[in-house]
Amino acid sequence: MSQINQSQGLTCPNCSGVVPVPEGTRIVSCPFCDMKSLVQGERGIRRWQVARTIERQQAVEKVEGFFSGMKKARDLRKEAQIRDVFLVYLPYWRVQSIVAGWMFGRVKAGEDSTKPVEVEVLEEMHWNDAAVDVSEYGVHRVSISKNQLQPYESDLLHSEAMVFEPSESRTDAQLEAEQHFVYRARKKRSLRNKFYEKFHMLRQRLSLVYYPLWVARYEYKKRNYQVVVDGVKGDVLYGKAPGNSLYRAAMLVLGMALGNLILVDGTVLAGLLISNSEDGDGALLVLLPILFGLGLIVSGYRAFRYGEEVEEIGRANKKAQMAGGPQKRLDALISAGGGDMEGLMKTGLSFLEEISEMGNK
Repeated sequence: MSQINQSQGLTCPNCSGVVPVPEGTRIVSCPFCDMKSLVQGERGIRRWQVARTIERQQAVEKVEGFFSGMKKARDLRKEAQIRDVFLVYLPYWRVQSIVAGWMFGRVKAGEDSTKPVEVEVLEEMHWNDAAVDVSEYGVHRVSISKNQLQPYESDLLHSEAMVFEPSESRTDAQLEAEQHFVYRARKKRSLRNKFYEKFHMLRQRLSLVYYPLWVARYEYKKRNYQVVVDGVKGDVLYGKAPGNSLYRAAMLVLGMALGNLILVDGTVLAGLLISNSEDGDGALLVLLPILFGLGLIVSGYRAFRYGEEVEEIGRANKKAQMAGGPQKRLDALISAGGGDMEGLMKTGLSFLEEISEMGNK
């Protein structure tokens, strides 16, 4: 342990020798008499590391497997050339806490009635998020278990890899963790009406974990891309690749065709069902084909518009969800299309014409 990470001013109560105290350590041993002492007061940030188990060649094999896929260029596996593979240790904030609290509200008890309920929450929860800007590596979260944590050895990690130091605020990390815990507590029970809620974060602990990732950079037709492999489990956590033009065209045509079919014919069918029904709430059925049809159209367009470059990231590696207001689904769908439906159609038709010309050559 380097001198920078140790305090040298504490005195052993048994032999009066100077006892070094590594940052974040609570129990220390005297180097002269071996007496153990409990350190009280500000503990700082406890640091851990996760041991790497995946070798470089194993990471290369995982990257080569990433080159396959329907969405990716058909000749990617053949033409891609891996230029560089290196190991990095990224720091991740890790917060664990016992979440205790209650929610009071009402749930549906029958077709037209509700009943009051009290929901109790008492659970130990964990949260982690990158302590640095990971826009280049794309991995906001990693899977960390308590059994994987080992004492941080700065010299050892720096000798085998590039080690990043935290740049994100610990205060912001704790706030994000608390919002995530509230989000998970609310998901324990869906309430039709909620009157009151209160959650407490008990025995909250913040630590910093250095996690190993293999980063591979490859070249395809004079363009550079990157893939990130888990240094512990060997999974591909994040990667970019050139898209498949035929797949993009097929998804655009399929999305437009099915979306319009459901949007038009489905709405007409729902209208007929409502006209023959005496239930006033049946009017909500009209919204289902409209939303589903629009969803298919936008999904097909997104696959075409953004499919030139494929970006893959596991759901478990994205930022953790946090407590907040309801999401505006329809606005998200419209904004996904750029808000310009005329431009969407013109761009799609132009792309289909290009594909047709390629087929005639």
